[in-house]
Amino acid sequence: MNVITKTLQLADGRTITIETGKVAKQTDGSVVLRMNNTVLLATVCAAKDAVPGTDFMPLQVDYREQYSAAGRFPGGFTKREGKASDNEILTSRLVDRVLRPLFPSNYHAEVFVNVMLLSADGVDQPDALAGFAASAALACSDIPFECPISEVRVARVNGEYVIDPTFEQMKEADMDIMVGASAENIMMVEGEMKEVSEQDMIGALKAAMAAIKPMCELQTELSKELGKDVKREYDHEVNDEALREQMNKELYQPTYDITKQALEKQARAEAFDKILADFKEAFFEAHPEITADSEICKDEYEAMMDRYYHDVMRDAMRRCILDEGIRLDGRKTDEIRPIWCEVSPLPMPHGSSIFTRGETQSLSTCTLGTKLDEKLVDDVLERGYQRFLLHYNFPPFCTGEAKAQRGVGRREIGHGHLAWRGLKGQIPEDFPYTVRLVSQILESNGSSSMATVCAGTLALMDAGVPMKKPVSGIAMGLIKNPGEDKYAVLSDILGDEDHLGDMDFKTTGTKDGLTATQMDIKCDGLSFEILEKALMQAKAGREHILKCLTDTIAEPRVEMKPQVPRIEAFDIPKEFIGAVIGPGGKIIQQMQEDTGATITIDEVEGVGKVQVSAPNKESIDAAIAKIKAIVAIPEVGEIYEGTVRSIMPYGCFVEIMPGKDGLLHISEIDWKRLETVEEAGIKEGDKIKVKLLEIDPKTGKYKLSHRVLIEKPEGYVERPARGERRERGDRSGERRRPERGDRRNSEHRSRPERQHGEQNAPTQEAPAENQPKDFSDSLDNMDF
Repeated sequence: MNVITKTLQLADGRTITIETGKVAKQTDGSVVLRMNNTVLLATVCAAKDAVPGTDFMPLQVDYREQYSAAGRFPGGFTKREGKASDNEILTSRLVDRVLRPLFPSNYHAEVFVNVMLLSADGVDQPDALAGFAASAALACSDIPFECPISEVRVARVNGEYVIDPTFEQMKEADMDIMVGASAENIMMVEGEMKEVSEQDMIGALKAAMAAIKPMCELQTELSKELGKDVKREYDHEVNDEALREQMNKELYQPTYDITKQALEKQARAEAFDKILADFKEAFFEAHPEITADSEICKDEYEAMMDRYYHDVMRDAMRRCILDEGIRLDGRKTDEIRPIWCEVSPLPMPHGSSIFTRGETQSLSTCTLGTKLDEKLVDDVLERGYQRFLLHYNFPPFCTGEAKAQRGVGRREIGHGHLAWRGLKGQIPEDFPYTVRLVSQILESNGSSSMATVCAGTLALMDAGVPMKKPVSGIAMGLIKNPGEDKYAVLSDILGDEDHLGDMDFKTTGTKDGLTATQMDIKCDGLSFEILEKALMQAKAGREHILKCLTDTIAEPRVEMKPQVPRIEAFDIPKEFIGAVIGPGGKIIQQMQEDTGATITIDEVEGVGKVQVSAPNKESIDAAIAKIKAIVAIPEVGEIYEGTVRSIMPYGCFVEIMPGKDGLLHISEIDWKRLETVEEAGIKEGDKIKVKLLEIDPKTGKYKLSHRVLIEKPEGYVERPARGERRERGDRSGERRRPERGDRRNSEHRSRPERQHGEQNAPTQEAPAENQPKDFSDSLDNMDF
């Protein structure tokens, strides 16, 4: 084995090691990356040749986390890892978006990058290291690749930028940004913020670039040491330079003219397609020798024409913008498409809206549920619940495609996650409902994820969710040709401007700052000056869109719609959680059955968080009354109507509140002397009014009385109660030695009380201060 290890130290003293040549040696390239107890294995394999007819880069990045990495079993019946989680898909997309632009444009062999989490202790965040590991694996291979890249997470903690922060540090952060870059250029940005300024974000990007540069230099050294700096040869495209020149000469001007006509999306696409179809027809008529059997067949010529015409359209669109300032739909570079909004277009959803910007349209709905509707997140390093969900759907008909809609794709998960990050910070922490937004894209021509943010804001306010501030979003583009100083930043880009341009930069925010961002850059040399201009132009666009939203609905509705389930939330002391739930959930289930309400209770930071939901207020009030009766604390001097739970020779035990029993001593039942409780006509299950006389400070037991609620008989003389000290002249303080028979009687009479106290520990007994201190006291105080 030729094992090579490289080490890099971060600013805070942590080290990252890259090791290759020890494991997974049959791949084209593999590395093991380690930071403390976090270990990742990254591998890359590429096919030797391209599949015939492939005209794109068939790259697939797959990031997976093994539950064994954290010493856990997977959930479910099979107890093994299944399909990729949303978190794994999102991390895969982050890596893919940085790697894809760096493969040669004419390289079409299938490439598979796999990154596997093998060890993690929950301290360091592994997803921030996945891009570094993937690029290092490519550096150890001979697969054609332009230059090494890396990714880092940047957080701002207490005003300081931190590179690759720990999970604990993230709790105090107001910014969470993932940045992917080469040693010279930023390639990808994605993250969320707590309403930070554009200058703060630029500061985070500068900190990321300073950290990424040494990571890229390490990979360059590693590649040279392995002899992999010379990449493999390939021939995946058939080209005809004469044909390319002919098409540039004949098709550029017609394409340029259509670009200036400001046609709608479908009409523009049809006009562009007609130019290419007419050229193909004329070309094959002039070259009848090109057939399916010729050396370069007709299909290969058509594939070349498609590639060359794409370049013609790209050049025409870019020159039209740079030279004349005219965009495909006729707008100025900083102009926003026409917007119209509507709230409550649907009668039954708890909240709904339509947001339309140009030819992009989102129909969003908001559903409010209880705590039982929360989403369980059971990832390797994260287990918890989400109370705000956002789902984004992109059916084929939104772009006019005639095909079936299948399952949710990676793109839909990624776009929905970006919109979720933009909105989630504006949902109040104490809002008792679980919230689900669903965005159905009905039309798409650029930036449907930002339309989702805008429509989502409207739907939330229509549902009565008390958002802290409304949020709007916009997508920015860039046109910049290599070697030219001239550039154009485009506001609210179209789909073609994204496809043919150099940047797709999405930002969401309130009137006070940014809440989320996503940026993909396809050109080299994006300066921070251009980036700052794009951010400030985006801010102006967001403010314009935000005004359109607030003109439609100025603030969240005060009253929720009648079909929304009502929820009351309150706290109870931690020690009462068990009493409310009951053994095996018996008490809480009975309360739900009696009232028709849904009750949930959780312990959060030493407090019981209770939620009661029901379709009507009467059910909620009944359930709350039952809960409060359980958690109420009895007060001395208060009168209660209790239930007799058990009868003993020395009294009975009365339940004055749910789960709270007190002793009604036989001497406190009536003013007259009773030999047995039954003489008073009391039996188990009877209702009886009692007054709480005393709460024992040591045991917390309750002493009750019924006779104080009855009028005292005239001429009544209090007789010494059982167990009280009887005065005997000047010998009242002395003890006398009991006779043998006295001792037997004392022991015999006290046995039932002892037995009850041993077998029924939680029940109320006589106050501690009235109990005999020793055996002699017990005998002296007996009533013979």
